[in-house]
Amino acid sequence: MVPACVYTANPGRVVFGEGTIGRVPEEIERLQLKRVLLLSTRGHERAARQLAQRLGDRATDVFPGAVAHTPVAVTERAMELVRDLKVDGLISIGGGSTIGLGKAIAWRTDLPQLVIPTTYAGSELTAILGELVDGMKTTRTDPRILPEVVVYDVDLTLTLPVAVSAASGMNAIAHAVEACYARDRNPVITLLALEGIGVLAAALPRIARNSQDRSGRVPALYAAWLCGTCLGAVGMALHHKLCHVLGGLFRLPHAETHAIVLPHALAYSWPALGEIQGKLQSVLGSNPPATLFELCGELGLKRSLRDIGMPQSGIEESASRALANPYWNPRPLNFAAIRTLLARAWAGEPPTVISMETHDVNA
Repeated sequence: MVPACVYTANPGRVVFGEGTIGRVPEEIERLQLKRVLLLSTRGHERAARQLAQRLGDRATDVFPGAVAHTPVAVTERAMELVRDLKVDGLISIGGGSTIGLGKAIAWRTDLPQLVIPTTYAGSELTAILGELVDGMKTTRTDPRILPEVVVYDVDLTLTLPVAVSAASGMNAIAHAVEACYARDRNPVITLLALEGIGVLAAALPRIARNSQDRSGRVPALYAAWLCGTCLGAVGMALHHKLCHVLGGLFRLPHAETHAIVLPHALAYSWPALGEIQGKLQSVLGSNPPATLFELCGELGLKRSLRDIGMPQSGIEESASRALANPYWNPRPLNFAAIRTLLARAWAGEPPTVISMETHDVNA
């Protein structure tokens, strides 16, 4: 029986394959852009400048200053170039930091975006922007934020370090896991989510064994596309709220934080998932939270928040902030239980279903 639901498909164009960066000039032509600004981090500056050379006069400049969590101060510096150069479009090449910068500019200007992802994070397919405002991670959703074109090129992922591949892949899995039990979930997104989770869980270990293995790289990028579509189509829950809080408070690396928190957040919500339990078990085995925890270990990722820079003293405040402006969650939110969840994630302990013996503060 298909449940009653509402499904809204986001507009956008996806170009997927190998060597597809060569199709960027024709995509720029299709968008009728004449003066594009290329965005990147320092690490991807060379690739951005090489692409700028391909574009010739259509490329006005390269801004290689994108950084994690999209601080407003960085966006304002890029905005000066946008105004001075009379830019009419944006090209973002890189991971979540660069894509976030492009989105921040687009939200302020409504300029069209072409995005060339080099990781598996999936934010290129969402109309969601997270940026640092006065030290706090602020999230907003607006149609202007959604990129118009996404160019997936498997070749660009071959040099992605295994650690970054693994962390961004776990980040993508997190999007799909929460999409399965989102308040506004629907059968179409659930199908995409389950496919994405299963494919990534199989592909990431192959990449960890051989980063040049296209039998891992091709399906991983395909699955990231699916998981990003899930993130862009339905709401998220406790896991994403916790990661936003931790990233904003302690400047923790985004993807690594998702990888560590995901098994614990899923274990927290597990008792309330009903039939979704069976769906997740079909792609992750009998104990999905434990499977995800073990997968992180197999991929060589850190499994404790302590190891990526979170102070133990921040557990209490993080739990409080997660409840201050909470996301909907299938299992009611309870301060003591969330504090315990964070303490276990901080220490790197295996995930477990946490009992609630105190008052539920939000349903």
